[in-house]
Amino acid sequence: MALTRRQQVLGGLFVGTAILTLVILSRVVGTVFFAITVAYVLYPVRRGLVARGVHRRIAAAAATTVGFLFVALIVGPIVYALYGRQALLLSFLRSIPAEQPITVFGMSFVIDVSALIVRARAAVVDLGFDIAGAAPVLALKAFLFVFLVYGLLLRPGSVHQAALRLVPGEYHDVVLALHRCVRDTLYALYVLQAATALGTFTVAYVVFSLLGYDSAFTLSVFSGLLQFIPVLGPSILIAAVAVGQALAGEVTAALLVASTGLVLIGFLPDALIRPRLASLTTGMPASLYFVGFTGGTLSLGVVGVIAGPLVVALLVEVVELVTDERTTVQQTFDEAAALADGDRPGGRNGRLSDDLAADGAADPSGDDRSEESPGDPATDD
Repeated sequence: MALTRRQQVLGGLFVGTAILTLVILSRVVGTVFFAITVAYVLYPVRRGLVARGVHRRIAAAAATTVGFLFVALIVGPIVYALYGRQALLLSFLRSIPAEQPITVFGMSFVIDVSALIVRARAAVVDLGFDIAGAAPVLALKAFLFVFLVYGLLLRPGSVHQAALRLVPGEYHDVVLALHRCVRDTLYALYVLQAATALGTFTVAYVVFSLLGYDSAFTLSVFSGLLQFIPVLGPSILIAAVAVGQALAGEVTAALLVASTGLVLIGFLPDALIRPRLASLTTGMPASLYFVGFTGGTLSLGVVGVIAGPLVVALLVEVVELVTDERTTVQQTFDEAAALADGDRPGGRNGRLSDDLAADGAADPSGDDRSEESPGDPATDD
């Protein structure tokens, strides 16, 4: 079913308005994007509450509260680690000697790292000032985030119906396939990664506390956050801590934190948590996820952490749809050729041809309108 002239005009108006909105609201595009993706993940919570008789407004508010607490649980420790523990980070940087003697094959060298230490201290101080200065903007963005999530969860069926009405019925299966891809990818990125990050934080806090680190909480927070970086993960932090202690002359402590940290913090949470939540993943290879994460982060900043892997997953899904479509078309041609070669009156192929002709006569348009059924649970409210 082709789009009518009116539908084409409305579709063009929607695209133009969306582009204009992106240009004008460019400073809050990241907040809007995160709100949409979080609402995607929270929709089953809202739907479950409505199914149990909770009013849709209360259900949307409850699901929004869950999302806000989730974001606060991630952002709060970061702000505390970077701003509240700023003095501790500065004291650690001051404890590193400015000159580091290195012996290689019996030859001794002295490396001056004072410039690097000064830069690191300046970066920590500047970051603290940036966080303090951006507090009003962050509060406004937090309010916008909550407002958007609540609005999307209040009437989620409106978005679903609008998307299907702008697309011809014969392409509804493509829209729904992309919807499932987005849903599964976001679940993998948010739920799976968050669960693994929480487990990493718990294990890291125990390990760093037992090893006697005063900044165990801060190091544990960064260990959990680094779980969002594929392949490398918290191993980056473990290596940095080990190198820092080696530069401070504590070689035994550096070897101890490297050996225990890489196994217990870098490997153990992945080995225990990810297999139990593997059903939430889209099956995307780690290499593609790494490409999406790296490219998205370098291109879009923080938004790219989610947008990069999501775009790569959508690309893989579209490639699979194209491959399946070509396979289906080829099978149709092969079946038609077989029918033409083996068509005999009264035979099996003859009856099959008659059945196909009867089906075509019964439904000449071939449109499948089942996706527009009013009983679709995804179009509630």
